[in-house]
Amino acid sequence: MVSFAAALVARQGGPARPATAAAQAPLPPLNTAGYALARPLAVTRAAYEFAARHPEVSRYVPCYCGCEADGHRSNENCFIGARDANGNVTRWDTHGFSCAICVDVARESMQLYNSGADVAGIRAAIERKWTPQHHTKTPTPPVPPKKR
Repeated sequence: MVSFAAALVARQGGPARPATAAAQAPLPPLNTAGYALARPLAVTRAAYEFAARHPEVSRYVPCYCGCEADGHRSNENCFIGARDANGNVTRWDTHGFSCAICVDVARESMQLYNSGADVAGIRAAIERKWTPQHHTKTPTPPVPPKKR
């Protein structure tokens, strides 16, 4: 069965991408009760799911909301509290519930990914857009070179 994202990329002429283990694992429930969401629930849920299923993207994309003060190193940390040894999400970070910047960066990363952009291109596009507008960003590790 082909995922919606893979079908969208294929339809748009982008590369078909193999599913990672994180992309296939069941996710823990996302309990937003009691939180004031910065974006509609469907948008917030999609950002959390993208970060969970695509760490190969989200851990190399910086966040611009100031969350580095909380120890965040990338946009992934705005959504993911912990992963097990296999990379499966075991705990959510609730920061992304109430932060429009976190959700917007994740949503833009997801849109770029779904259009076929590679991780380096996604990061470059996010940095071009967000860096001039914000005085701070997470100390995100560089994108590793592509394997040949």
